[in-house]
Parts: sequence; C-alpha cells; structure tokens
Amino acid sequence: MTTDWDIQSRASACTTCQDPFADKQSYHTLLSMTSAGYQRRDLCTECYINAAREGVLSYWQGEYKMPPPPPPEPIEKNDAESLLRKLVESTDPNHAAARYILAVMLERKRILKHRDTTHEADGKELLIYEHAQTGESFTIPDPKLRLDQLVDIQQQVADLLAPKEGGAAPVTGSTPPTPAK
Repeated sequence: MTTDWDIQSRASACTTCQDPFADKQSYHTLLSMTSAGYQRRDLCTECYINAAREGVLSYWQGEYKMPPPPPPEPIEKNDAESLLRKLVESTDPNHAAARYILAVMLERKRILKHRDTTHEADGKELLIYEHAQTGESFTIPDPKLRLDQLVDIQQQVADLLAPKEGGAAPVTGSTPPTPAK
C-alpha cells in the first residue's frame, strides 16, 4: 500500500461557510480519509456543530493566528524543518526513521505540535503534527525504532543536516547515507 504524506496548511477561512477566521478565533479541525487521501477541514464553531463526522480519524481545536506578511524569500538553508519538508515530499521509505526523528526534534523545539496518533488499516501508527506558526499538517508514520538503532539514525540525520560542498544534502536518492562508525 502506497500512502502520500500530504502537507495541508491550516485554512484561513472556514472550509464550509468560507467566512475568514479572525485573529485568535477558535477553530476546529477534522482529519478524514477519502478516496483521494487525507482531507483536512478547518471549521468555525457554528459549522463544526453541524458537521458530518463519519470517517473522521482525528480532531483537534486551535486558535487561529493571523499569519505575518511573508518574508522575502530566504536562501534555502538545510535546517531540521526544511529537511523534514524535503523528506516528507520524497516519500522514500528509507527515510522513514529520519522523518520520525526530525519530527520529534521539531516537537521538542515547539515548532511542531503533536495533535493525534491514529492507526492505519494495516495497524501501523500514524503521528499527526501541526506546525505551530503556519498550521500545516504533517503525517509521519511511526517506524517503531529500537534503542539499538538510534545511534545510526541520529548519524544519518546529522549527515543529512551537515552542509555539503556545493549545497544542501541530497534527499532524493533511494538509499540513505552510510552512517559513520
């Protein structure tokens, strides 16, 4: 089974009534599985009360924060957040452990908030994170790491984060870097 890990941003308006959210307004998020993949619905309180809840995998409530104006486009740097974004987009199964470690690192830095843990049809756990500032949703499969794997995975993540000659570390290949021992 192939799953696309789609990053869906928090909406700036209610998905149902299209009324824009005001700064500090409470909103409700429903995450469902559809034939097209995961679907995120951000709803105002009134629409949430009347919303259909069939097939909802996860729910959370948040406070809408008006996004700041977009900054000028920075030169891409290879930090934990940008690396996680690249790895999520690549969907390379060899990077599953690195995606998980990066998500946990960003959760500890309060950049990501763990919103829920769900179980897929095959029994695997799926961790749902929300970006604290942008409201984007990240779905990260739990690779069920063992303690004896952590040193190698931490080295893989460090290698991916380390600046390389000629630019950022590649993440598109199908094999992860060989950990140094």
